[in-house]
Amino acid sequence: MSKNDNTRFIYSKALGKKIPVSEQECKDSYKEVTRIRKKEQYRGRCFCPKKYIWSCDGDCDICEYHRTDTLSLDAENTEDGASLYDMVETASMENLVEDRMMLEQLIKKFRQLDPDADRIIEMWADDYKTSATKIAEALGRPQRTFADQMKRYRDEFRKIRGY
Repeated sequence: MSKNDNTRFIYSKALGKKIPVSEQECKDSYKEVTRIRKKEQYRGRCFCPKKYIWSCDGDCDICEYHRTDTLSLDAENTEDGASLYDMVETASMENLVEDRMMLEQLIKKFRQLDPDADRIIEMWADDYKTSATKIAEALGRPQRTFADQMKRYRDEFRKIRGY
């Protein structure tokens, strides 16, 4: 075999050698390997240096650059056998009722402070990214005046919430 021969290879870490394959097999294999590597990199589990990407065969279980110290929620990670899932505080019905009552109280106060409160809430409900400028335009108010009013309203809401 000469140096100029265009034979394609797939590297296998399990075997520790290059395996000669056709061009189509090489394309298909590296397409799948790249998909796996990119997914693992996105999830923060693959740290393969760029100079060794040629040696990636998509078998992450035996790869030296694959991170294995991640925990699952149900894996035991304390001396008493508790898992992360056990430590997560779940919302109780009592907390949900309290939150709902607080929301109703804040909306009631907002309606007392601003006659257009329902329109403002509706605009935010339709698109939470709606800017104060767009809302001020829709209400026919100057933007600066609207921003000052909203600041005062937030101060009132903080008093209700106890901040």
